Amino acid sequence: MRASDSFRSIEETVRATHERPGPAYWLALAIAGGVAAFGAWSYSLIVRGGLYWTGLERPGMWGNLITDFVFWVGIAHSGTLISAILFLFRARFRTAVYRVAEMMTVFAVMTAGLYPILHLGRPWFAYWLFPYPNQRELWVNFRSPLIWDVFAISTYLIVSTVFLLVGVAPDAAALRGRATGWRRRLYAVLAFGWRGTDEQWRHYTRAYLFFAAFATPLVVSVHSVVSWDFAVSVLPGWHSTLFPPYFVAGAILSGVAMVITILIPLRRAFRLEALITPRHLDMLARLVVLTGLIVTYSYATEILLALQEPAHDPERSTFLYRMSGPYAPVFWTMVTCNCLGPILLLSRRIRRRTPALLGICVAVNVGMWLERFNIVVTSLSHDRLPFDWRVYVPTWVEWAITFGAFGWFFLLFLLGLKILPPVSISELKEEAAHDAAHPDPGEEATHAR
Repeated sequence: MRASDSFRSIEETVRATHERPGPAYWLALAIAGGVAAFGAWSYSLIVRGGLYWTGLERPGMWGNLITDFVFWVGIAHSGTLISAILFLFRARFRTAVYRVAEMMTVFAVMTAGLYPILHLGRPWFAYWLFPYPNQRELWVNFRSPLIWDVFAISTYLIVSTVFLLVGVAPDAAALRGRATGWRRRLYAVLAFGWRGTDEQWRHYTRAYLFFAAFATPLVVSVHSVVSWDFAVSVLPGWHSTLFPPYFVAGAILSGVAMVITILIPLRRAFRLEALITPRHLDMLARLVVLTGLIVTYSYATEILLALQEPAHDPERSTFLYRMSGPYAPVFWTMVTCNCLGPILLLSRRIRRRTPALLGICVAVNVGMWLERFNIVVTSLSHDRLPFDWRVYVPTWVEWAITFGAFGWFFLLFLLGLKILPPVSISELKEEAAHDAAHPDPGEEATHAR
């Protein structure tokens, strides 16, 4: 196929994703909106009636809400990994998948940002979390890692949004010419006056490289800051220098697994099989294997270090409680999903089977949520004071808020798919031009046969 034909095919395929949605899209949008609305109503019960509606009680004053916060921050990390780090390493397979990862990052951070507000007893005072000049000269506690979270998440949201919009500008200009109505006006805004001149491309590539280099440290810093919520405490099971790299690896694992979970139904629903190929899914699955092995190593290190402590040490007691106490099913389900699941993807046959890959990635996301639950809850319910031990059980209100967050996330994502191009038109054209100029001999032989 000639490069010009490939260019036209790419534009037509992406433009088709913005056609009038069918009944299935409206059904999915209604389900996501309904689940989000039910979660919001459930949270209104907590606002009106207090923590009575939750299972939170001394000593376990953190539960599902903080678990969800850490989970959604972790989901957001793969966008920066796929967009920025793989761009710096010139990994070409990122071209067809990074836009979905970037959109997922922005919407996941917007979901995670709700939870510090949801966990406040009086959410209407959420603005107190930000340091601002006031007459009473009251300031936040800058030594608290919870305040560090505010700065980290805010910075990550701003940088991720700017990074997404910078990459969208050439694609918005390409779609602007044949769009009509409100969509044409929107693309004119998102294009930022893009005309595709040589000077614009030169500044664009420099700016994109700068933002990629600037965003890369966020992969390490943001979730490291989140891990300090636990690591700087003296509670058994939390006070560990292993937490920052452990949390970063787990965040990338859950994020890449979520990207695959979204891409597999997306490419079929919008007929993007020609752009998002099995090779792209295969390369993402290899990232799942890599980060899964790192997480497995972290689990083993954490457990072995705890078991080396004396018999009555609180750290050892906490880990034995995790593995054999009331939360043992949570622990072993977590190990099965996060350790054994990625190992199965070492088989190329499993990686190439879409249903198997989707099932494993869904299981990984379940396991990563259970990992955060395991870290948060077990250490609080089994601390240094035996008379204070208590088993925390989430109530239906907390589960409703948890599922409501998923509804909110997918509602934003479904709306974003009808506004932004789900793949990068400009980079796919560049890749098509490269393939036309440098054809693969193996592929030519395949077509000849």
